[in-house]
Amino acid sequence: MDAILQVSVDGFRFENGSGSGSCCKPRNNLETQNQSSPPTDSPSPPSICQDNAPVLKYINDMLMDEEDFVEDNLALQAAERSLHELLHQPSSSSSESDDHSTTTTTTTLTDSGESHRKYRHRNDDGDDDVENGRRNKQPAIFVSEMEELAAKLEHVLLICKSNQEDNSSSSTTTTTTNRAKGGSSSNKSKTLKQPKAVVDLRSLLTQCAQAVASFDHRRATEKLKEIRSNSSSSGDGIQRLAFYFAEALEARITGIISPPLCTAFPSSTTSMVDILKAYKLFVHVCPIYVADYFAANKSIYELALNSTKLHIIDFGVLYGFQWPCLLLALSKRPGGPPMLRVTGIELPQSGFRPSDRVEETGRRLKRFCDMFNVPFEFNFIAKKWESITLDEITINPGETTVVNCIHRLQYTPDETVSLDSPRDTVLKLFRDINPDLFVFAEINGTYNSPFFMTRFKEALFHFSSLFDMFDTTIQAEDEYKNRALLERELLVRDAMSVISSEGAERFARPETYKQWRVRILRAGFKPASVSREILKGAKEIVRKRYHKDFLIDSDGHWMLQGWKGRVIYAFSCWKPAEKSTRDDHIIIV
Repeated sequence: MDAILQVSVDGFRFENGSGSGSCCKPRNNLETQNQSSPPTDSPSPPSICQDNAPVLKYINDMLMDEEDFVEDNLALQAAERSLHELLHQPSSSSSESDDHSTTTTTTTLTDSGESHRKYRHRNDDGDDDVENGRRNKQPAIFVSEMEELAAKLEHVLLICKSNQEDNSSSSTTTTTTNRAKGGSSSNKSKTLKQPKAVVDLRSLLTQCAQAVASFDHRRATEKLKEIRSNSSSSGDGIQRLAFYFAEALEARITGIISPPLCTAFPSSTTSMVDILKAYKLFVHVCPIYVADYFAANKSIYELALNSTKLHIIDFGVLYGFQWPCLLLALSKRPGGPPMLRVTGIELPQSGFRPSDRVEETGRRLKRFCDMFNVPFEFNFIAKKWESITLDEITINPGETTVVNCIHRLQYTPDETVSLDSPRDTVLKLFRDINPDLFVFAEINGTYNSPFFMTRFKEALFHFSSLFDMFDTTIQAEDEYKNRALLERELLVRDAMSVISSEGAERFARPETYKQWRVRILRAGFKPASVSREILKGAKEIVRKRYHKDFLIDSDGHWMLQGWKGRVIYAFSCWKPAEKSTRDDHIIIV
């Protein structure tokens, strides 16, 4: 435990109160080499995100270890508590009080040891206070446990680590092949849950939305009742879609949104174990993050192939899931890894520590860099992106600079919220940084209309495809719990925002990739083509490992990902239209 804590905090310096800071300064190379050495098992050029099978097996083993860890720790706490009570118990205590004490002990251990991950409803105000108290007053032993847990969880991020001889490859490959072929087995449990009468839930949802838009609360309530009687959070794709859309419509009527779904951040009540399981399931059944991370990391690696210093400014770093694969590739780079500096930028969290999550991400990346012997420095900023100035981002001469923004810019307000368009302000900041490369990926969405009914219909089409995607690719009953969490965090949160909220409260504001193109060009960038090798590699990943209805195509300099012919995500790379040097001389490219 002490060793884990020492690794976690070694070399860190935090500047509290400013929402930004630096940590993870590079240590002496001799010290780092004594701790670990870079992998040297293959002289070939490093590969990025080529195989999931070994890591998925490792995750399973690690999760089983975590369950044993929790059980052993609970047993230890129970023994300590029993000894304490035995030493301090009055000799005349009755058996009845002993029974009560035992019951209380069991309840206390359950509350402190287990991870409560339910989504609290609107009437759980009392529970909120208790839960907040637990989070704000964590004992030292719990903090230590979370540090050890974080060190164990981080290996899930190495989805790129390839080992074709792994013992579990055959079973995983068989499952993946079945998914890629489309799967001939049908989900019998879903068939049993189908309502006897055929009900057009999409039509009911549209009628209910029209009633809500016209303030016909009586008719809207009737339609909601009918939708709820024919939908379920555990039914098939359209039933789950109808269930969550009904919740969003009801929230629009009442003006009350459940706390976990009213912000763009993942819920603070969702444990890292659940996030890990959901992420494992997502990369196993869906290529969206895998393909985009592969394309982004490959582009950055090719750019920095001969660089001695690499600075990545990651807008939306969150948990840092993207970077371990790149760190592994850099560690195997011919001539050794560059000096890597990462500036992690995130939105501030509520509470007294707005930068808590991004600081933890820095510690996690630091452990990876120590593991791979990559010189590393981490800086962080936790502020609203449109309020960040260029002076707050340290850019050193001689660095290869990359701005990275994957799937997060849609949460920055646009000109419909403020005339000066915070979204354009952030893009201008990207340009002012004057990066060697701007890596961008975003959802391809048309549900950003200022008119509710237009927005609702577009959202219905879009999320129908996504629910159908999960319904088709996730068929094992033991995956339903993780599927529910996945849908809550990736789909329901945005759908709730689009349907239930207006004005500044509507945080999800997607655009089509053609609209993004206009914005980025206007900000002063020019397109940099995605190489044929990257496009071919992404297509191979999808063809070999994922369902046949996943498609990757290109349109100009964009790499597009789709499901059953509908474009869902888009990836592109950009360079400044005018490359200015650090001494302010302008060179027209």
